[in-house]
Amino acid sequence: MRPAHPTGALAALCLTQIVGWGVLYYSFPVALPAITAGTGWSESSTTAAFSAALLVAAVAGIAVGRIIDRHGPRWVMTLGSVIGVAATLAVAAAPGVGWFAAAWVIAGIAQAGTLYAPAFTALTRWYGPARVRALTVLTLVAGLSSTIFAPATAALLDHLSWRQTYVALAVLLAVTTAIPGHAFGLTAPWPAADHAAHTRLRDGHVRAVATSRPFVCLTIASALTAFAMFAATIHLIPLLTGRGLSMTLAAWALGLSGAGQLLGRIGYAPLSRRTTPRVRSVLILTAVAATVAAVGLLPGPAAALVAASIVLGVARGAFTLLQSTAVSDRWGIAGFGTLYGILNAPTTIAMAVAPWAGSAIAAAVGSSPAMFAVLTAIAVAAAVVAIGTATINGAARP
Repeated sequence: MRPAHPTGALAALCLTQIVGWGVLYYSFPVALPAITAGTGWSESSTTAAFSAALLVAAVAGIAVGRIIDRHGPRWVMTLGSVIGVAATLAVAAAPGVGWFAAAWVIAGIAQAGTLYAPAFTALTRWYGPARVRALTVLTLVAGLSSTIFAPATAALLDHLSWRQTYVALAVLLAVTTAIPGHAFGLTAPWPAADHAAHTRLRDGHVRAVATSRPFVCLTIASALTAFAMFAATIHLIPLLTGRGLSMTLAAWALGLSGAGQLLGRIGYAPLSRRTTPRVRSVLILTAVAATVAAVGLLPGPAAALVAASIVLGVARGAFTLLQSTAVSDRWGIAGFGTLYGILNAPTTIAMAVAPWAGSAIAAAVGSSPAMFAVLTAIAVAAAVVAIGTATINGAARP
């Protein structure tokens, strides 16, 4: 059954994803220097607190997906955003680094209940065969979150302390996301699963899929790709400045890489219409490996390095939609929330460890270009593993 007003739900999710990602994710790297300067806490311990949030989000996301499968997203995402408001206020009030870490652990629960995973589950069920269009719209709009909130957080920090900044962000999260966005915006009827879907779930459909060779390959390929991409993105500026680019030009390259994601997301829909799930998985993951290699191994000139950074962003944008549709394209939408939670957990963990792991790799191999070579090898391995993601009978129809 199609919902009465799915467009309203899509609009609400677009708003909540922009604000949720901005407050619970992108504000932290901008505020980090002010936090360490104002408290004396080490950068490593402060960053570890944020990484803990991502790890908690990865684990909690499995349970969140299962609940949404059964009951819909409205109250789960509303509760998640309320928890996010409380966690953000707790971050602002933290008297010590232990409290600060505990607050970010709570924020991890909020991330699991409000960010991409539950939104993808909601739109996949609501839109069914039209899900790629809805997911494309959502990710295009949500991709603006860093563009909006990185400078907005910096502007707040110019006039307020970091604690006051987080209070302001908590208020924004409360008035846009918790009540109007989720409680009032996600009122479209939750589609009831048909009898066949119920039977499949009762007979262990989720367990059968989650333990199948294609799903295991998909999970491994996704985690490896996310690790390579995230580590490459985090270490892009040091690599480019080491190639002779100014800090300003390197920052522009990073920003344009983010903008490139929009192109990747726009191009995903026509690619999905012309390829099978396995073929586009291999194509996109191969493109990720090629662009990581180009960024890391090109000695110059500056224009070529900036262009390679943009193409890296294009590959990242396509990968976001690939991951959001990989389960439903192969096995349909029955149990999607649970299965996506299982798929997404290792990917989120890989993203959490990528920053310091990338630094460790660079230290071990002696340079940023050599580290990018290692990341390229990891991305190539992911593309090879993706060959094993075809289902026996082909992609399931939604």
